[in-house]
Amino acid sequence: MTSGRDAHAHVVRRRRRAALGGLAAVALLAGSGAAALFGGDEKTESAQAAPKQLPRGGRELFPHYRVVAYYGAPQDDELGVLGIGRPAAAGRALLRRSRAYVRPRRPVMPAFELIAAIVHRAPGPDGTHRQRQAPAVISRYLAAVRRIKGLLILDVQPGRSDFLEEARALEPYLKEPDVGLALDSEWSVPEGVVPGEAIGSTDAAAINRVSAYLSELVRRRRLPQKLLVVHQFTAGMVKDRSAVAQRPGLAIAFNVDGFGAPAVKLGVYRRLALARAAPPARSFFNGMKLFFREDTELMSPKTVLGVRPRPDLVVYE
Repeated sequence: MTSGRDAHAHVVRRRRRAALGGLAAVALLAGSGAAALFGGDEKTESAQAAPKQLPRGGRELFPHYRVVAYYGAPQDDELGVLGIGRPAAAGRALLRRSRAYVRPRRPVMPAFELIAAIVHRAPGPDGTHRQRQAPAVISRYLAAVRRIKGLLILDVQPGRSDFLEEARALEPYLKEPDVGLALDSEWSVPEGVVPGEAIGSTDAAAINRVSAYLSELVRRRRLPQKLLVVHQFTAGMVKDRSAVAQRPGLAIAFNVDGFGAPAVKLGVYRRLALARAAPPARSFFNGMKLFFREDTELMSPKTVLGVRPRPDLVVYE
């Protein structure tokens, strides 16, 4: 985006090559295998369990905490910094980086945003153009982020699949108090479109179906406030955004993914960020994504915290 539309297209093509090229090694997520990782009878557990807490205490994520996350997947380092090296090393690096975001009245909640459903060019056996991470991969990153008392955010690149269907497939993890969900709008495409050939989009109706499902999961499991992230870098990427519903038990954040020089990033952020409203009216939150490779001058934490409205979520790719 440093030189407008062409620069944006160039970087998106590079990111798509990583996302779309040769990901056949990603195993399909078997529902029974994922459920076995946690086990137990849900009705019995929810009836007996006390209300669960966030990893660093309390039950309210926003606006008490600011979330600082590393994004990616282990299949390719071009998918994001989270895929570079071992998860434990990424956790240590994240803690070092996140210290600069701590403020006296707003502590940091570290997080991993792991791509849990990855698009690829081939349609696959079900024609969705996406493959799901193996349970072992998700469990490894969940274990690592738990060691630093952080959240795991499961990012969904659905291809032609449905966001709600992908969320339901991740329920063994989403029923945990330290696991959130991200909807990657760029990679949601209709029938007849191959991911990577056009920038995808979603709409309020799709988001509302997912948020209703998550809100009910939070209520039923007595979970703390759960993070739901919606990625966006153009206005048309989330259609009818004003119709996105408020949901009890959810912290819904729109994460602005624009990249380039700071002036360009801030311009995109200011166009897409939601204005602040005083509680309890404020129900949606803002995120900003920073790119180690694509940003021509990485914004410092001090600069990020000087932006208005201040981001509640900061993601590094």
